Amino acid sequence: MSTPKYPLLDPIRLGDIDLPNRIIMASMTRARTDNPDFIPNVLQAQYYAQRASAGLILTEGTWPNRDGVGFVNVPGLYTQAQADGWRRVTDAVHQAGGRIFVQLGHIGSSSHPDLLDGALPYAPSPVNPGLKAYTTAGFKDTVTPQAMDLSDIARTVDDYARAAHLAQSAGFDGVELHGISTYLIPTFLYEGLNQRTDDYGGTPDNRARFALEIIDALVNSWAPGRVGIKLSPGLTGVGKFIATAETLATFEHLIGQLSKRHLAYLQLMNPINDLTGTGVEILGQDVARHFRPLYSGTLIANGGYTFETGNALVRDGFADAVAFGAPFISNPDLVERYGNGLTISPSNRDTYYGGGAEGYVDYPSATELDGIR
Repeated sequence: MSTPKYPLLDPIRLGDIDLPNRIIMASMTRARTDNPDFIPNVLQAQYYAQRASAGLILTEGTWPNRDGVGFVNVPGLYTQAQADGWRRVTDAVHQAGGRIFVQLGHIGSSSHPDLLDGALPYAPSPVNPGLKAYTTAGFKDTVTPQAMDLSDIARTVDDYARAAHLAQSAGFDGVELHGISTYLIPTFLYEGLNQRTDDYGGTPDNRARFALEIIDALVNSWAPGRVGIKLSPGLTGVGKFIATAETLATFEHLIGQLSKRHLAYLQLMNPINDLTGTGVEILGQDVARHFRPLYSGTLIANGGYTFETGNALVRDGFADAVAFGAPFISNPDLVERYGNGLTISPSNRDTYYGGGAEGYVDYPSATELDGIR
């Protein structure tokens, strides 16, 4: 199926595993974990298995501990029962011939006491991020979080390490550290939200320390080639997440340090808005182009790519693979459709978050559509 014109269809060695193609299924919150214990269910096993032809599946963001919870109906990976639920998912994906990493992410100050049994969310500093949290009672304003002390930081790092051990027992092929959007790790990277004066704040290397400690804990729990990380250096203008030249310097330091660790990959997410006039305007809309010289390992680009633009980015050497999100929702056979020049089916946004099988596992493949016709 592959030709030099379509490098996304070529195989690639990613860390310790071989992928048949470079079309990655991006992490997408779908809010189908309909139980109070955050345990993945049979419906989720079916959903991921349907998309097993992706070069690599990245799961929805998954909580590494109880205080990391920040949305309703999203799974965790900090109990054995959750690991057992994920085992159903990984077995289904592997039986269908796929590969799957779990994305681990603590949401930090973007959570709400309603989701944390009344406790305040954690953050590097007591700064309200100015966002909305999605609770069982609908959207609510975020609150001023509690600043993490050194024991909180150490415990959180340990929780990620334990989640990585559970991921192995659950049959995952690896783990991805969620470092994007308005989650906990970015609050350490943005100086407006991180006002610490200890070893975790004040300079780019200090602000990057927390993320690197987690990465090292994940690596020590498994292996460098089984660990990836996803970052969004172009995030700005979302609540109090305002990127400046100092923020960019922090990301550049972090990515330079990640390059030394021989990870499975670094995934970079493009900005969700126009960066003109911002402190990170230099990043433009293709973040991978800016950071490619700083990162020597496998680089995955994410955000707004088509099959054509993704192939061009890989062909030009700015990325090694491309992650696709929304197209995988309504096209479980996205790889086959791209490879054979078939039409991409549209999706129903009303069923993106929450609900049951509708808009989740009922999208037909192109072959099934032909049978219906």
